[in-house]
Amino acid sequence: MSTPMPSSLPWPTEAPAIPLLTARPVLDRISSLARTHEPDVTLVPGLAVNEEEIAADPPPALEQILDELSGIELRGIPVLNLVIEDRTDVGPYTLLGAATTFYPLYETPEAAVVLTIDDDGAPGVVYGIGEDLALRLAAPDLIAYLERFADALDATLNALALRGDESDPKGVARTEAAQELIDLYLFTALVGEDDDEEEADAKADAAADGAAGESASVPLQDPAVSGISALPEGALLVADLRDAPLGAHVDLIDAEVPGDPLDLRVAWREHGRIITLHTS
Repeated sequence: MSTPMPSSLPWPTEAPAIPLLTARPVLDRISSLARTHEPDVTLVPGLAVNEEEIAADPPPALEQILDELSGIELRGIPVLNLVIEDRTDVGPYTLLGAATTFYPLYETPEAAVVLTIDDDGAPGVVYGIGEDLALRLAAPDLIAYLERFADALDATLNALALRGDESDPKGVARTEAAQELIDLYLFTALVGEDDDEEEADAKADAAADGAAGESASVPLQDPAVSGISALPEGALLVADLRDAPLGAHVDLIDAEVPGDPLDLRVAWREHGRIITLHTS
C-alpha cells in the first residue's frame, strides 16, 4: 500500500542552488524545441511565471531551474516533470529511502527517473529505475540529464517530422509514434522497459553513444571487504559507482541478504555514486 508523502518535506538546505547560468544553455535549447515544434511539444512554464497554485515541494537546490521550466509534454505525454505534486513510495520507488533523498524527474506506474539528493541537499547523479527495480546510471548530474533529454527530444521530433500523417487526422498514430520514439532514444536505455531483451539491447545501442556502459553491472559487496570507509551504520551491502560508466546498473532485488529483498531500502552518499542497502 502506498504511503502518502507529506505536502511539505524537510529538505536539507545547506547546499547552494544550481546556478541558473549553468543550466541556461540547455534550458534555452529545450524551450526552443518546444516553440518550434508546436503542437507536438508543450512547455510547462516555470514556477516564476506560472499563475496557478502549485502543491509540489521540490528541493531548494533546484529552485532557480524550476523558476524557468516545470516540465515538457510530448503529444500530451509528460516526458520531463520537474514539479511533482503527488509523490508515492510504491512502484519504482519501493526500495528507495526517505523522500528527501531523491526527486523524480519522470515517472510511470512501473518506471521512474530520479535525481539523487545528498544529506546536505546537494543534487547528485540521476538513475533510471524499471520494473526490475535495478538502478541504472543515467547521468552524472541534472544538467547532463537535461542535455541527454534534449538530444532525445530533438531526435524524436526530427523523426516525427518525416512522418506522413494525412491518414491520421486525430493524431492517434502520431502520438503512439512519439511515445515509441522517445522510448527508443531515451527511456528504454534508462529503465529497461522492453518485453524483448534483444530488441531492448538493440534500441539502447542505437540510442546512446555510450552504449558500452549499458551492460556494466556493478556488484553489491559486503561492506567489510569493500574498502570503502565511513559507510552508514547498519549497511548490509554496498555498491561503488564512483568510476562506473553511464548505463551501469545495480541489481538491488538480487541482493543476497536474509529475508525479503522488498524489505530493503537504499541509501547513498558521494552524490549518489555509493549505494548502500539497509533493512527498512
